[in-house]
Amino acid sequence: MIESFEFYGASIVASTPKPKYLMSFSTGGLFINESVELAALHRESEAWKVTLGRAIECGLATLPKAASKRRTLREITNRISCLSAIEREFLISEADRQEQQAVLWLATCRAYRFIHEFAVEVVRERHLSWRLELGPEAFDVFFGAKAEWDGGLAAISKSTQQKLRQVLYRMMREAGLLSEDGHIQTVYLSPRLKSLIVQADPDGLEVFPGGDSG
Repeated sequence: MIESFEFYGASIVASTPKPKYLMSFSTGGLFINESVELAALHRESEAWKVTLGRAIECGLATLPKAASKRRTLREITNRISCLSAIEREFLISEADRQEQQAVLWLATCRAYRFIHEFAVEVVRERHLSWRLELGPEAFDVFFGAKAEWDGGLAAISKSTQQKLRQVLYRMMREAGLLSEDGHIQTVYLSPRLKSLIVQADPDGLEVFPGGDSG
């Protein structure tokens, strides 16, 4: 299982100790269109900071404020940098809309340890046991349990915690993991996409409910 990624060019290799929880996903969602555009903008020979700079210059994000635009593009870059070159090419050139959603959910799980753990420890386990309703209390209980052992999480305010929950649930709906009425849905991945994910990480399918079955 992938344990950590560094911003701007993450390595898809497990490492110890586990990284700190990065909790900067408090706005937006999967940013599907912007993510595909940024992935296409990246040149394999350049640092991700350079890609970020060009994305800001060309006005890739349609947000009104410069600070918001830079913050959003930084988060998108953080996620896209967690994909391999082959996965990015698939995202840009071959994937249909559903596959793009899946690839970007995968990138999000790689970028944020908290989301990865929630996907595996809560969403996957509930799906396996057919407890498909995923209310807000599922997030709150999980967050509280993690915060008992992590000072950074414990210091997060209740209002920020609610924003994080809102954004995470939105991302899960956009990725097809969660229905509009709050029920976990099986995600069906194409054989090609499954193969790409397993090549990078044998346990990568665990972040998709039902993705590692069959």
